[in-house]
Amino acid sequence: MPQDGITGKPPKSKRKKNLARLRSNPDSDFQLSYTRGDDSDTVLPSSFRGRLYELFGQIEKEFEALYAENLTLKDKIDTLNEQLEREVSNPNVDRPQGGEYPEGSEPVSGKTSTKGKRESLTASQLSQKIKSTYKLKASTSKIVSSFKTPTVACRLIREYIGHRDGVWEVSVSRCGVPVIATASADHTARLWSIQTGACLLQYQGHSGSVNAARFHPTQDLVVTASGDQSAHIWRAVVPNIAGEQTKYSSEEEVELSEKEDHGQEDADVPVNSTIIKNALQELHGHTGVVISADWLAGGDHVTTASWDRTANVFDAQTGELVNQLVGHDQDLTNISAHPTQKLLVSSSKDTTFRLWDFREAIHSVSVFQGHTESVTTATFTSGDKVVSGSDDRTVKVWDLKNMRSPLTTIRLDSPVNRLAVSSQHVIAIPHDNRHIRLYDVTGARIARLPRGNRQGHRRMVCSVAWADEQPQLHSNLFTCGFDRMTLGWHITLPTKNDSKPNVLKPN
Repeated sequence: MPQDGITGKPPKSKRKKNLARLRSNPDSDFQLSYTRGDDSDTVLPSSFRGRLYELFGQIEKEFEALYAENLTLKDKIDTLNEQLEREVSNPNVDRPQGGEYPEGSEPVSGKTSTKGKRESLTASQLSQKIKSTYKLKASTSKIVSSFKTPTVACRLIREYIGHRDGVWEVSVSRCGVPVIATASADHTARLWSIQTGACLLQYQGHSGSVNAARFHPTQDLVVTASGDQSAHIWRAVVPNIAGEQTKYSSEEEVELSEKEDHGQEDADVPVNSTIIKNALQELHGHTGVVISADWLAGGDHVTTASWDRTANVFDAQTGELVNQLVGHDQDLTNISAHPTQKLLVSSSKDTTFRLWDFREAIHSVSVFQGHTESVTTATFTSGDKVVSGSDDRTVKVWDLKNMRSPLTTIRLDSPVNRLAVSSQHVIAIPHDNRHIRLYDVTGARIARLPRGNRQGHRRMVCSVAWADEQPQLHSNLFTCGFDRMTLGWHITLPTKNDSKPNVLKPN
C-alpha cells in the first residue's frame, strides 16, 4: 500500500508520511507538530539552496539592468517633452536646422519664416497626437475595468473548536437542520450548531481516523468513513427547535458526557454534549482504509471508497454488500453521489475519475482522463457537470456528455483538496497552502478568502462545504483544516447590476 494518503506520489518529506499514517493507523498518536511545519522549515539540501540563491541573484541583476534602462528612457522622454513645450509656446520663432539653439543664441524677436512655420505646425500636430493617445489609453482603461470581477464580501462569522487533531472533512445537513458535521483524525465525528458554534454531539464508535462524514438526504442519519477499514451509519441526535432532544434509536447508544479530560486547550467543549459510541450499522468489506463515503440518491444505499482500489455499495438497512466497483489502478481518494440521480463519481491517485451510472439494471462506467497527478476530489454541480481537482494544481469542469476534454481548466498555485460547488455554480477550492479561493464554473476568479489577523486557517485546508440552500443562516460556507479548526464564513456576491448584494441562495 502506498504510504502517502494525500497526493498519491512517493513521499517527499516526513510531514506527508505522517499525514498518511494519521488517516490509516487506528492507534496513531502523531500530533500536528509533526505533520505540518512552520514556514521556516525546509527539506532542500544545501546544494539546491545554493543553486536557487545563484539563480535568484541572476534574476535580480536582470531586473536592475531593466530598471536602469527604464530610467534612461524616462529621462529622454522628459527632455523631449520639455522641447515640445517650448516649441508649442513659441511657434513663430526661427530655429536652427538641428532643432536646438546654440548656447547664448536664443531668439529675442518675433521674426518668422516659412521654415519656422512648418516646424511649428509639425510640433502642434505632434502635441495633438500625444493628447489623442492619452485619451485612447483612458478609454481603454475604462473598457478593461468593466471586465473586472465585482467586489465580493468574505467575512468570518464563527469558529468551531474542539477537535484534538486535524479535521479532514466538513459537511452540512441536507434536511434543513442548522447543523454541520466534521470528521477528524482524533477518531471522532462531531455535530455542531451552525448558529451558536456549540458541539451538540460526538460520535466515538471508530477506532481509527474518521476521514469523511456525510448526512442522509432526508433522515437524521450520518455515515462516516474511517481508517479502521469500516464505515458506520449512526443517528444524528441533536436538540430540536424547542430545545428537547430527538428520540434515540436505543437507550444504550447515547450517553451524556461528564466533563471530559480534554486538557486546557479543549476547555470550551460543552459539559453536556451528547456522546454516541454504537452505530446503527457497521459496513465491512474493504481491506484498506475507507477514505470516503456517501449516500446514493434516495438514501437506501451507501457507497464507500477505499485505499484497496475499490468502491463498495451497501444496503443501508441491512449492511449487506450489494455491489463492488472495480477498475481504478491505484488508491481511491474520494467518492461523491449525485443529489437526485443514481450516479457516482470516484476519484483516484491513478490520475482519473470515473462516473458510475446505476440508472439502468446493468450499471455502466465512464473514465475521465485529463489530470497529470492524483485526482483528490470530484463532485457534481447542479447541472450535468462534474468538477474535479487534483494535486497537479488544476481544477477542471466537465460535461457529462463529453468526456474527451474539459469545458474549463483553472490553473492554481497549490494542490487542491475536497472542493464544493454552490447552487449558483461558485466553486470553493481548498488548498494545501492554507488558502481558499472562489471561482465560477467558467473559470473566472471571484475572490480569495482572507487569511491573517487571526482569520483563516493556519495549516492545510482539507475540505469545504456550502450551506447556500439555507438562506436564513449567517454562515453559508464552511471550511476545515489540519489546524483542528472549522470556520464558518459569510460570502456575499454582487448582483449583475451591482446595485444590491447577492447572498448566495438557491436558484
